[in-house]
Amino acid sequence: MNSQDYIAIEEHYGAHNYHPLDVVIERAEGVWVYDVEGNKYLDFLSAYSAVNQGHCHPRIVKVLIEQAGKVALTSRAFRNTQLPLLEKELCELTGYPMMLPMNSGTEAVETALKAARKWGYTVKGVEADQAEIIACGDNFHGRTITIVSMSTEPQYRFGFGPFPPGFKTIPYGDARALADAITPNTVAFLVEPIQGEGGVHVPPEGYLKQAAEICRKNNVLLIADEIQTGLGRAGKLFAHHWDGIRADVVIVGKALSGGMYPVSAVLSDREVLGVFEPGDHGSTFGGNPLACAVARESIRVLVEENLFQRSAELGDYFKGRLQRIESDKVKEVRGRGLLIGVELKPEAGGARRYCEALQERGLLCKDTRENVIRFAPPLVVTKEELDWALGHIEDVLSNGW
Repeated sequence: MNSQDYIAIEEHYGAHNYHPLDVVIERAEGVWVYDVEGNKYLDFLSAYSAVNQGHCHPRIVKVLIEQAGKVALTSRAFRNTQLPLLEKELCELTGYPMMLPMNSGTEAVETALKAARKWGYTVKGVEADQAEIIACGDNFHGRTITIVSMSTEPQYRFGFGPFPPGFKTIPYGDARALADAITPNTVAFLVEPIQGEGGVHVPPEGYLKQAAEICRKNNVLLIADEIQTGLGRAGKLFAHHWDGIRADVVIVGKALSGGMYPVSAVLSDREVLGVFEPGDHGSTFGGNPLACAVARESIRVLVEENLFQRSAELGDYFKGRLQRIESDKVKEVRGRGLLIGVELKPEAGGARRYCEALQERGLLCKDTRENVIRFAPPLVVTKEELDWALGHIEDVLSNGW
């Protein structure tokens, strides 16, 4: 079958909850993907940062196959050999004494919210059912009804109410707004160190440090959603490390599995994750041996191939080159590491048409928030591959299609 055959089947049988570019990918390796006609594309989205290590990294594939041949799932009713080792290795890497494994990023966010609320009641002493959690405008933390109750994007909310109470939303990057929003019932502030889906927004210098000080002063947990920005994407282990702080709770996912299998986790101190007792929370697949084996190797690849520093260095180079492009269509270039957003002026006609033009040239990227092109190649990308991409990006932004 050709691409149009696959597209027609998907359009007929699949719910239309996505609007993908019309490229049908059949296989992938490193930073390159190939469609069913054999056309080659440079992947500049990395499955929303899930494949920081590159597609089908041979070390991760090898571990996946080996573990799948031993045991894939035990449920948490029994113990397995891989979960304890992932718990130890991830905690040692990040400096947190405790972790709780889940599958999707959304599940990990929900886990962090539940932990924060129970901590608020059992440790901070908030009155029952009065806990408040503060989030930021233009956030993206997932798609559950609980999480979209915090969203300021009308489409994410339309048709899904009523929404659960207990959430406040403040402007992103405004430390004063955070301080003003806190009450004695506030248990946590949930924030993305860089807003990816919101348009690759980098907060003002020192904002997260201010937020951490405000939270500490008011006995409020600072929860950093590092699902997209963590594990090297922003040029450090975690993006909030750019502000020299340690979040009370960190949520990780996506690249934790190298894109091979859904794995996520919540990291925190014992005072926070220790509030859970058997039966409070769980997941049939969370912490399964296949996922844990894959995550362990994914972490080793990130560290041993020095991908954090590589992201920082290549990201500076890539962003600098983008900022030098002379185009009357570009409003701003922003980002950290290899998470870069190019915001177009409203009169440019929307970002999707530019993504489609780049697709025609063999470069895959994605629009977000209508006017922003998001560039996020796997961290194994080379300078030469970036230069190849930059030539096409500059041509499209400067000269059109």
